[in-house]
Amino acid sequence: MEEKQQIQIPRVKLGSQGLEVSRLGFGCGGLSGFLNAPVPHEAGCLLIKRAFEKGITFFDTADVYGHDHDNEIMIGKALKELPREKIQLATKFGIALMEGGQVAIRGTPEYVRECCEGSLKRLGVDYIDLYYQHRVDTTVAIEDTMGELKKLVEEGKIKYIGLSEASINTIKRAHAIHPITAVQMEYSLWTREIEDELIPLCRELGIGIVAYSPLGHGFFGGKAVVESLPAESVLAMHPRFTGENLEKNKVIYQKVVDLAAKHGCTTPQLALAWLLHQGIDIIPIPGTRKAENLEDNIGSVGIKLSQDEMREICDVMAMNEVSGEREVELLAKHSWRHANTPAR
Repeated sequence: MEEKQQIQIPRVKLGSQGLEVSRLGFGCGGLSGFLNAPVPHEAGCLLIKRAFEKGITFFDTADVYGHDHDNEIMIGKALKELPREKIQLATKFGIALMEGGQVAIRGTPEYVRECCEGSLKRLGVDYIDLYYQHRVDTTVAIEDTMGELKKLVEEGKIKYIGLSEASINTIKRAHAIHPITAVQMEYSLWTREIEDELIPLCRELGIGIVAYSPLGHGFFGGKAVVESLPAESVLAMHPRFTGENLEKNKVIYQKVVDLAAKHGCTTPQLALAWLLHQGIDIIPIPGTRKAENLEDNIGSVGIKLSQDEMREICDVMAMNEVSGEREVELLAKHSWRHANTPAR
């Protein structure tokens, strides 16, 4: 591998509405638990500032990340020590915590406004650059949800509107009310369902793609393979990280490890480089709790892959060999309810 050198992270347009972001973003959710144990705010803020110093300016959070909105509060602390005008801040609404650890999906206009005001306060900012509907409430017309988001844009409280894990039909209907700047979807070497229809639609409409879990919830960083899962991690219940599925997926992991060695890079770098080569309109937002992983992720920006090399990666990482459902399918079957379903 070549000697380490400072990677310059370019700035690119996200969508066609004027938003510019760093080519690689930073997913902040993992700093407040869920996939790992939460980190102290001081450590989290230091990592966010380090990411900014390295050229990452696009930071992604949500009001549901961490106990009692912990993640947004942490991000707000970090922002106080960074130049706000150089940061592109994304947060989300739409998942409400209920009794007994269950969650509900909400998208009423009143809830949209309530959540936005709460996020602005916790983040300590006057506006949110990119505001996503985290999950779509199918009991509320998307036109009603978008109508309130449009008002928030007109009031200057948010600059751009996004959707997360939305269907083709929902994206079309929402975009007709107000231009959607970005759609955030799970996208990685082992989760590629959006390639057939959703990505072409977004390109047709001028909508950017933000790829969350671009390392497969850490799988391509060795999670559950070379390092054990934290006891508190929800991945302990994830189909792809358990039982026979995990044993089968370990075989796939080793193939990608071997391929990364051939390219003279780490496995996470190869997985991220593959995503970056899918198009300039696709922005991965890997998260991490460790400074060395941050450095490693940034290194992916400098990796060049030919079309033949891209095909080789896809051949090695065949989707029909991946065992187990992905996260959203799992959660939809178990704990997610819509807001009009009574809490128990």
